[in-house]
Amino acid sequence: MLGAVGNDTDRAFILVGTLDELKAKGMMVVAGERCPLLVLYDEERVFALDNRCPHLGFPLHRGSVKDNVLTCHWHHARFDLASGCTFDLWADDVPTAAVELRDGEVWVAARTRHADGDAHWSNRLRAGLEQNIGLVIAKAVLGLASEGIGPTAIVREAALFGTRNRDGWGSGLTILTALTNLLPALTEEQISLALYKGIHRVADDCEGQPPRRDREPLLGAPQPLDRLAGWLRHWTAVRHRDGAERTLLSAIASEASEAQLAEMMLVAVTDRFFADGGHVLDFVNKAFECLDAIGWEHAAQVLPSVVDQMTSARGGEESNAWRNPVDLVQLCEAAFAELPDSLARGAAMRNDWRSHTDVAQALLGENPSAIMVALQAAISEGAKPTDLSHALAYAAALRVARFGTVNEFADWDAAHHVFTYCNALHQLLKRIAAGQPRAPTELELLRGVFHGAMRLYLIRFLNVPAARIPDERDDGLAALPADADGLLSSFLSALDRQGSVTTAARLVARYLLLGHPVDPLIATLADSVLREDAGFHAYQMLEAGVRQYRDWGESEPGRHILIAVARYVAAHSPSQRAELQTAIVARRLSRGESVHAADEQAG
Repeated sequence: MLGAVGNDTDRAFILVGTLDELKAKGMMVVAGERCPLLVLYDEERVFALDNRCPHLGFPLHRGSVKDNVLTCHWHHARFDLASGCTFDLWADDVPTAAVELRDGEVWVAARTRHADGDAHWSNRLRAGLEQNIGLVIAKAVLGLASEGIGPTAIVREAALFGTRNRDGWGSGLTILTALTNLLPALTEEQISLALYKGIHRVADDCEGQPPRRDREPLLGAPQPLDRLAGWLRHWTAVRHRDGAERTLLSAIASEASEAQLAEMMLVAVTDRFFADGGHVLDFVNKAFECLDAIGWEHAAQVLPSVVDQMTSARGGEESNAWRNPVDLVQLCEAAFAELPDSLARGAAMRNDWRSHTDVAQALLGENPSAIMVALQAAISEGAKPTDLSHALAYAAALRVARFGTVNEFADWDAAHHVFTYCNALHQLLKRIAAGQPRAPTELELLRGVFHGAMRLYLIRFLNVPAARIPDERDDGLAALPADADGLLSSFLSALDRQGSVTTAARLVARYLLLGHPVDPLIATLADSVLREDAGFHAYQMLEAGVRQYRDWGESEPGRHILIAVARYVAAHSPSQRAELQTAIVARRLSRGESVHAADEQAG
């Protein structure tokens, strides 16, 4: 029965019918302002609720009532009729509507409300994180957005949850931060999908994990920053986590700048060679970027979360590959001994050095000693640490862009790890340079460049044979679409099939060589990752590639970097896309669409 809207005095209420009619039928459905309303009579009381099950939208009037409990017959979620609160936390609470009895007639409020009022979606986000329920998280993100809550507040809630409820930085926090960095390039729909995916990965990381145990900074008169930096290196080297955390917290409490903190942590991490396969440096950088997003007032909670990885990591100097058949550690240490002279010679030439691409090509060489000579020569000619990390990151991208698909599939990640390490190093060095650090530390800051260069050398076999990077000399590109939309849609279609690495690279090359705007391409690359059940590394690759492209701009290196991203993403597509299905269901529910009806029609 369709209800009649009341007059001006009671315009917020809808006439359902007579109480006797409701008693006879047990339940009736009327059209509310934003949703159908289910009105029930049970145990001499009248109740009104949104007729859509908050889990997946099934009509609740097709359920059953007993003892003031409404059971949805689709997934058997159960709800208290009076409050709408669920007994099954995966289902969400159902909104209720106020009821009034007027002269034997039943009137219900046109609008529903949640039992916890304006805090509902914040509470649901927290519940989704605590219980690791993807659908709850997805709906909460959409609900908060509909209330005007911006991404920063949502990311802050999830990031702080992740640092409190896991004893150490996890891959979920890296994914969340990487996706947060990409938000300015995304559409509104992509933003909600990115937030859902990042937050769900944080919840997944924290499930079943012991919470973090807080440490305190050292008490008493503050120590000089130089002393604290030395202590942090020492405690990291001897794997003393508590000592390292208290030292770092003391530096934060002393109001050390972000550049000073970045310098302290970078130097401590690079006391080991390419620590933990490059992951530690990437985690440190992402912790800093997380604070950029959520606010530096949270530094004491976020930065110590990476100390466990810093103190427990193994370095390349402990592995046979770095020692035999060529002792790369010894080569590095010999180069480090010569750095003071190289830096002194280059000091007067700082503003004239522009040989980034030449050095990048030299870093891809077959002779580690020659690579060392190229780096030392660049420093002597005026290259700054950020110049070398810029060139190194491009060289690492070329390893991915030229990755030979005859290699084992897992080897994609060997190339990926070097690229994300080099990107993290570059971002940290830029942060330190922006803070105008003391010049003598450049010697120690440069060690990470040499470590990355030697790791790049160690994976040279991944480019044997090297894949060809498509360029303007490739006659086959002319057979591809020329319009931007056609190229982007062809790219996504190609990734619906396995083995589309070469096709994906050619489509991206064609797009860029024709001079189409890059932002739609970046949004499409993001779409190609967000729609998949992507692994940790795909998110890293996407974000690092976009960051490096922004550094290089519209240039041949910039084009090569985006081609590298496209090849990596294509190699890891398609997946089952189950996470995307959850996000689609959440969005349809937020729009008031009938999920179950579409399923019935499809069946």
